[in-house]
Amino acid sequence: MVSWWMYCRSKDKATENVSKVNELDPLLDIKLPKGTHARMKQKILTTINLLVFGILQLNAQEKPTASEYPKIVGYLAVVHPLLTIDKDGFSSNFTNYYHVGFPTGIHVYSSKNFGYSLEIVPFIKVINGEASANNILIHPGLIFRFPQKWTLYTRLAFETSGRFGLTPAISKVVYKSNHHNFFITVPFPLRLGNKQSASFGIALLGGLTF
Repeated sequence: MVSWWMYCRSKDKATENVSKVNELDPLLDIKLPKGTHARMKQKILTTINLLVFGILQLNAQEKPTASEYPKIVGYLAVVHPLLTIDKDGFSSNFTNYYHVGFPTGIHVYSSKNFGYSLEIVPFIKVINGEASANNILIHPGLIFRFPQKWTLYTRLAFETSGRFGLTPAISKVVYKSNHHNFFITVPFPLRLGNKQSASFGIALLGGLTF
């Protein structure tokens, strides 16, 4: 009698559990045979838990550090033409006249070793004590950086005086801080046009990046 009573009791309990599971049917909208319903529900809940856990883990991961490139750097400088050579011979600054330029520009670096530069250089010339802004140089070009803080510039040159040409230049950072670099550059201007003979020169430039 006791065994029969326990068998009936366990059967009633199983029927009660199936009824409780069936109450969740409207929520999951799943209609399965009663024998497999509980197992399928367990698999579905386990899958949902794994998906939620995976999403949370992805969100918790540290985001990769943003690259510092492209990077934009501005600068100001002073340039002194030193010597110019043309078909008539040599002419030098600081003798019969004083010629000085004030470059200002930006560097746009696409990587550690390569970039683009645009420079504008107004020039002032002093002759017999009289000064005048006699020329503006537009100076676009490419930047090639090398180890030990050396840089090669290859620039096109367009002057409002009517001259044009190329200006390769070698540059070296001589002082570096957290926010500024002081650099020395030696340009080699090659100029043509405006009914004048071709000329080649050398200059000295000092500047500060920011």
